[in-house]
Amino acid sequence: MSGLIAVFRKELADHFTSKRFIILSLLVYLAGMATIYVAAQNIRSGVTETTQFVFLRLFIVSGSNLPFSFPLFLSFFIPIVGIALGFDAINSERVSGNLSRLLSQPLHRDSVINGKFLAGLLTLAILVVSIVAIVAGMGLRMIGVPPSAEEVLRLFAFIFTSILYGAFWMSVAVLFSVAFKRTATSALASIALWIFLLLFMSMIAGVVANAVVPVDQSSSLEMITQYDEIYRTINRISPHILYGEAVQVLLMPELGNPSSTLMMISMYTAGMIPAPLSLGQSLLIVWPQLTSLIALTALCFAISYISFMREEIRAT
Repeated sequence: MSGLIAVFRKELADHFTSKRFIILSLLVYLAGMATIYVAAQNIRSGVTETTQFVFLRLFIVSGSNLPFSFPLFLSFFIPIVGIALGFDAINSERVSGNLSRLLSQPLHRDSVINGKFLAGLLTLAILVVSIVAIVAGMGLRMIGVPPSAEEVLRLFAFIFTSILYGAFWMSVAVLFSVAFKRTATSALASIALWIFLLLFMSMIAGVVANAVVPVDQSSSLEMITQYDEIYRTINRISPHILYGEAVQVLLMPELGNPSSTLMMISMYTAGMIPAPLSLGQSLLIVWPQLTSLIALTALCFAISYISFMREEIRAT
């Protein structure tokens, strides 16, 4: 345990003093404050006397000058931060020769990878909590509407989901750091996987769904529903989609379950406005997405952990 704490404290200090983390943090803070400023300027146009969850609308409203909402902005930046915290966790120590010297000390091998991962996870958590707190404080000052207890709980759930999303990408980066000897290779592999899942998974899901259930303008509602189910099932392989669906339910409870989009459209078309979901209902709906993110994170870290424990490390 003492070895784990030593590695954890050393890595935590390295993260907070590194120029890479400082630059990424400044970019995240500036972009986050810009999105919330635009949202606060445009929130009045979409709020009426019957509007619920006014404070949460700060996090979902976008503007014409900056067509990005705060969750969409986080969905792009969190993977970058997670990859930056983990892509050189092991191979940088291996290339420099510090890994063999480190393991020659009375230190268990698992303490090295566990300490590095926990330090990166805490750094990511501090970054996410701080940016959400800054954004919430700015929004509260600009619109003057305090959040309700349910809105505060939904924000905590949103923070947890964002940290979990970043933990997955950090575990992927650590896995590539163990698998590849060069830091540049592990970084490129992590970014390539992120781009593939972000840009191409939806295309693949659409092609497969259309091959199984071809639809056109004359297709029945049943065929369209089958197409939508196949498309969403394949698309959920991407953590970006899992994160987006979870955030949608948590921050936009009036939209209901993202899995029943066609039903919601039919209700709105018929003039039936559904009641917003309660917090308990929202958590039940997002539980599969959260479980999937946890399972993917645990799987990637378990593979990297086993590979690192079995790796032959020679003195240099």
